[in-house]
Amino acid sequence: MARIVRFHEYGDASVLKIENLDVPPPGADEVQIDVKSIGFNRAEVMFRTHAFMQEAQFPSRLGYEAAGIVKTVGTSVTCFRKGDVVSLIPPSDIARWGTYGELANVPARNLVKHPRSISFEEAAASWMQYVTAWGALIEQAKLTAGDFVIVTAASSSVGIAAFQVAKAVGATVIATTRTRAKRQALIDHGADRVVVTDEENLVARVMEITRGAGARVVFDPVGGPSFIPLADSMARGGILLEYGALSTEPTPFPLFTVLGKSLTLKGYLNGEITNDDAALERAKMQDLILRCPSALCEENQDDTCH
Repeated sequence: MARIVRFHEYGDASVLKIENLDVPPPGADEVQIDVKSIGFNRAEVMFRTHAFMQEAQFPSRLGYEAAGIVKTVGTSVTCFRKGDVVSLIPPSDIARWGTYGELANVPARNLVKHPRSISFEEAAASWMQYVTAWGALIEQAKLTAGDFVIVTAASSSVGIAAFQVAKAVGATVIATTRTRAKRQALIDHGADRVVVTDEENLVARVMEITRGAGARVVFDPVGGPSFIPLADSMARGGILLEYGALSTEPTPFPLFTVLGKSLTLKGYLNGEITNDDAALERAKMQDLILRCPSALCEENQDDTCH
């Protein structure tokens, strides 16, 4: 038996229960791992409090992120074996492959062998933000050298990952933050420019930075009233990728700005990458390149499951 975290009703953290359960063997295309570390993210809180896109079937497991050691593999899995050190790219079902517990069965296609120089904690906490940022900026927006990209909620893990992804292709990052308190930290983490929205006019500052052209790409998890100035800050033909709903206020649709600038406003989910086999493989390799020294990346270049 293993200790597994489940919840039997929606609610705050007090609904989480540690239960001793028998964990079945993995399915044919799954791998069972001894979980050494898990990540925490907002999606899991939203799922537990009934504010997520997926409905829970009680009693429910939960958890998207994990790192651990392979215990056993499904009958059709050939690219992992017992003892491999692995980390998990969040799969599509937060409950079916829940990672809160000592053992977890997870899809083999979402696992990556990671260098032993990376701790379990680092490995568990890395994939969500880097795959999310890379998928949006590179796969979707086709960000390239010379582009300006506005990153909102910039101090989040996804925001910081977006800095690295954008700068890897030569784009210029304009980060936004409400107060001056985080300004220097954002610069230290790679933002080229920071706009303090409680003190500065976002549209005016972006137009000054871009010499009147506006930013071709916006990467936003907030929504709400800020949608209007973000659209006004964009370049003609630009794309705004909305990947969250942090604001509790209604999100207005900037109709005339969208029409006048021929803008694309797109809802974006991490699953657009993780549910596409080819895109997922590209994400694995790009993430290893961003996070690992070249020698370690070469060491792991064949360690993905096809």
